[in-house]
Amino acid sequence: AVSQQKRKLIEQGFGWAKTVGRMRQVMVRGLERVDQMFVLTMAAYNLTRMRTLGQIRLQAQ
Repeated sequence: AVSQQKRKLIEQGFGWAKTVGRMRQVMVRGLERVDQMFVLTMAAYNLTRMRTLGQIRLQAQ
């Protein structure tokens, strides 16, 4: 059960990167540039998650 919950969190990040982060078909060439784009996209996803987690935390107080 715990594995399924953790898997869902990971899959959400990759799904977000493909749809919102435009990682489904990258517009750059080369491993280094794709890696940089991936890191930047996942950092943006983490910032988005932090925003929503902060709102949930404020509502709990």
